[in-house]
Amino acid sequence: MIRTVAVSRNYELKVNIQVPELVKGDYLWFWIDFFQPNEKEIDLLRNPLGFHPLAIEDCIFTLQRPKLDFFEGYTFFVTQAVNQKTIKREEVDLFLSEKYVVTFHHNPSVEIDEVFKRLHQSSELKTWDTTHVLYYILNKMVNNYFPPVYQIEDTLTEIDENSKGRSMEALLSDLFNTRHDLLSLRHTVSPMRDLVYRIINSQRLQGIQRKIEYFSDIHDHLLKLTEMIEANRELTTDIRDSYISLNSNESNHVMKVLTVITTIFMPLTFIVGVYGMNFRYMPELSWKYGYFGALFLMFAIAVGMSWWFLKKGWFK
Repeated sequence: MIRTVAVSRNYELKVNIQVPELVKGDYLWFWIDFFQPNEKEIDLLRNPLGFHPLAIEDCIFTLQRPKLDFFEGYTFFVTQAVNQKTIKREEVDLFLSEKYVVTFHHNPSVEIDEVFKRLHQSSELKTWDTTHVLYYILNKMVNNYFPPVYQIEDTLTEIDENSKGRSMEALLSDLFNTRHDLLSLRHTVSPMRDLVYRIINSQRLQGIQRKIEYFSDIHDHLLKLTEMIEANRELTTDIRDSYISLNSNESNHVMKVLTVITTIFMPLTFIVGVYGMNFRYMPELSWKYGYFGALFLMFAIAVGMSWWFLKKGWFK
């Protein structure tokens, strides 16, 4: 599907114009949006638009790393949006010149739809140009990175508050899923940060240099996102380590109690073993109170050791 819009010399908005007519027409600038194009529509990128085969190849084969390429008469951008539901990367490609903006994407783009709508509703078309379209798309794209990060922060807060009483398997599963989402976001945000940094420091993009403060603001947002993602990754590590330490401490306490109990029963087992040998010449076996004496001795040893371990704080 192809959507087109053009701004005429007298600042009137023209829509749904065929691509060949746009290229040959006398317009201030125009915007062509390719969404899930078929082969015939892709051929328009070659003729009449005349884009470089390598740039067209990057459009067709998705999930390229965000980048910036300069060609004669235009600049090619590869950007990445984030799906709000799946937190997966979705590529959006742009061709930019003073005369036109061409966007190309295989997945629905909320950012492009909103900028299209904003352009149609604008009453100040004189303030618009191709650089404005690029800024609005990038700005909306970066702003849409924030909700998934905030959602992950809420998830980590919930995990941290409800970590007690949960099984270790369930907690670690949630933490690893969260770290996977953070890693996916980092693989999107970091390259986009580098791309915007290159944009604002390139002297070949004169239109952008005239609006440098707008793109610098996008770069600031990306820096903030990077810091938030790294902070949340460290938080997942801290929660995991704290829970593992707590779980290990509880296991050690159980092992200590069991060790104390085993230690108490060791002398009792020794006494039972000695008098269980049934040798013929054992004076205590013929003693009238031998059985009760042995029981009393074992009881006294058990009570004495328990009191001593309790005094040492080994049961705490």
